Amino acid sequence: MKILVTGTAGFIGFHLVKKLLQKGVIIVGVDNINDYYDVNLKYNRLAKTGISGNSEKWHIKNRSSIYSNYTFIRMNLEDREELNQLFITEQFDAVCNLAAQAGVRYSIDNPHVYISSNIVGFMNILEACRHNNIQHLVYASSSSVYGNSEKMPLSVTDSVDNPISLYAATKKSNELMAHTYSHLFNLRTTGLRFFTVYGPWGRPDMAPVLFAEAITKGRPIKVFNNGYLERDFTYIDDIIEGIVRVIHSTVTGNQQQATSKQKPETPCSIYNIGSGNPIKLMDFIETLENAFHKKSIKEFLPMQPGDVLKTFADVNALKNDFGYAPNTTLKKGIGEFVKWFKEYYSV
Repeated sequence: MKILVTGTAGFIGFHLVKKLLQKGVIIVGVDNINDYYDVNLKYNRLAKTGISGNSEKWHIKNRSSIYSNYTFIRMNLEDREELNQLFITEQFDAVCNLAAQAGVRYSIDNPHVYISSNIVGFMNILEACRHNNIQHLVYASSSSVYGNSEKMPLSVTDSVDNPISLYAATKKSNELMAHTYSHLFNLRTTGLRFFTVYGPWGRPDMAPVLFAEAITKGRPIKVFNNGYLERDFTYIDDIIEGIVRVIHSTVTGNQQQATSKQKPETPCSIYNIGSGNPIKLMDFIETLENAFHKKSIKEFLPMQPGDVLKTFADVNALKNDFGYAPNTTLKKGIGEFVKWFKEYYSV
């Protein structure tokens, strides 16, 4: 089985590639390695999968020095010609699209980047899949599409018509675009609405790394909405296991439909992927403090534009259809994260 995985220098993409390679899957990875956050972290992730040397050069195939079944290419999804040629040359069986411009707050000040990457880039992926006999497109959506819904837990049957950030709007747009291509061209698509993912090699703009840096350096933690926030924190290994199960269904023939409003004849599904266990932000911070054996300094601030009060995933559809079973406790997950953080940042 040969898979294109986009965003392989990113947090989730890096972990997914490692897991799939261990299972013997042939992978071509692409990433544009943009400077939204520290590119050294991205290059170090790539190096862990044997991609180094020329990885910074555009449109050059880089063979992994560790895995014979892994090739990496630096590429923009917006580059339609290069992307189309890649599909024609490689003849993929399936695609897992994790590449996107991330960040809710960043989208407020940099909207054009999100349209270019998340809309135009995804459009090019859909077109390439359509014209190259792709069996299955799995793509990253986000829990942000639910906006500030007060109904909990959040279910794929809930309305997502009121996004409160441009990032969320682009992710909802991806779901609509995928549904259209499934309907028109019988392209099997599965969208995964990720809830808050944490773990080793996480993004430095996300709360776990920001909090860990503040704790270790004795700086204040910025605690928004005065700490009255809840997130469905999900450990990276649980997320990866779920994605792999969905991708594996490409070859097993499992084409279960999510319990969403899509017409059953359309091969289009959307699932929540999270822990199904919301955690109070203050409890998350306390668990970090315990792992570092150090109390934090807290700076309580008002709610930030684009943020949501609570996320709580109903993951029953993913459990029923794919046997998804997140089981990493917060204490264990934070422990693994802190262990990596101390080693990587030499704390």
